[in-house]
Amino acid sequence: MTQLNNALTLFFSLLVEAIPFLLIGVVFSSALLLFVDERKLVAMMPKNPLLGALAGSMVGFLFPVCECGNVPVARRLIVQGAPASVAIGFLLAAPTVNPIVFWATWTAFRGQPEIVFLRIGFSLLIATIIGWVFSSQADLRPLLQPAVAQSMPAPQGRRSRRSAKSAEPASELLQSGTFLINSSGQPMRMEAVGAQAALAASSVTTKPLGDRLQLMLDNVVQELRELGGVLILGSAIAAIVQVAIPREVILSLGQGPITSILAMMLLAWVVSICSTVDSFFALSFASTFTSGSLLAFLVFGPMIDVKNIGLLLSVFRGRAIVYLFALAAQLTFLLTLIINLYVS
Repeated sequence: MTQLNNALTLFFSLLVEAIPFLLIGVVFSSALLLFVDERKLVAMMPKNPLLGALAGSMVGFLFPVCECGNVPVARRLIVQGAPASVAIGFLLAAPTVNPIVFWATWTAFRGQPEIVFLRIGFSLLIATIIGWVFSSQADLRPLLQPAVAQSMPAPQGRRSRRSAKSAEPASELLQSGTFLINSSGQPMRMEAVGAQAALAASSVTTKPLGDRLQLMLDNVVQELRELGGVLILGSAIAAIVQVAIPREVILSLGQGPITSILAMMLLAWVVSICSTVDSFFALSFASTFTSGSLLAFLVFGPMIDVKNIGLLLSVFRGRAIVYLFALAAQLTFLLTLIINLYVS
């Protein structure tokens, strides 16, 4: 009975701390998705691959979306003709490198400010490196799902008659699970790419204010329904792990410089908790796991987890996701191992 009471106390404390940040993140990201024109943003991005990857990784400060919202936004950036470095940098960094996640992490780890800044720094570094690596792929379309590849503009000098005929105009955005009428009056069939993809209709920013507000409200409700369930599940898992598993086992696993990192990366991948609130989940392990492993959880989870693989598959082919997963895992492991070996 005591264990059950302890688990419930931990569970509700995690929820009470995390829910306000989840609500703020959902409302803010929904508003920006409807009132900011990505086409203008793409035109401002640097053409240099490394600078483009860095700039794309920092766009999260303008689009503070979690790992559920970054995939649809990255898809729209790709369709708008954003360079691979920009799109990949944004895809990996946006869930972490944004003001809401910084605030939430600071609230959870105010006693360990180094965790906050290292999380942002490592996420930015890893996303920039991987975006730069992907920039070597001059044409992203072989790594994309056919529907996305056909909707993006062909590389300059390589546009064929077939691609010119099949590709949608660069000004058109995709919407999930329905048909729309494009600017030429032709119907377009859309693929389901998650809740926020429904916001990617053509020229959303030109719609009447009332329509945009209704879309924003619909998206907020949809995201809260999906992410709230994940948050509850993640909080329950954290509480159960802390109470059900003997503390000796947790300590033996959590204090090893290598095993602690691998365990927390695996946990981040499986639990798939939203980046807006995952710092509170990680905080429950702060007394038993190394600083490097906490960082591994906070950095790796928002980039690649079980929850967003389905969304990623709506944009990328399987091998591209394997590349992303392998690169992100290796870089996260190496950076956090340095923290465990030489800093902690």
